[in-house]
Amino acid sequence: MEEKERSRAELHSELVRTIVNMGYPAEFGDAIATQLGTENTMQRMIGYLNRMQPQSAEEIADEMLAICDDRDRWRKKKEAEFYNQKYNELIWNGLGTEEDESDED
Repeated sequence: MEEKERSRAELHSELVRTIVNMGYPAEFGDAIATQLGTENTMQRMIGYLNRMQPQSAEEIADEMLAICDDRDRWRKKKEAEFYNQKYNELIWNGLGTEEDESDED
């Protein structure tokens, strides 16, 4: 069965509901979902909770931190790739100054 794209609000609610069904307070679920923030990270946490059935709030919080670390590492990688591309374009194309144009002669 193909899973349709779900909104951030729907995933937030599902994550809170999943954590509440495990016996934890809704405030804990809300804090976890808020910290995760994105659709992908919330889906990943929901999958973890359903597959692994963690036995403590600490395990849930540890996984949330690991997911956030992965997200942040991915963002930094993409940011570095973007600026590296811009730097390469600058090297290839120059600054567009007269000096750059006279170097071509």
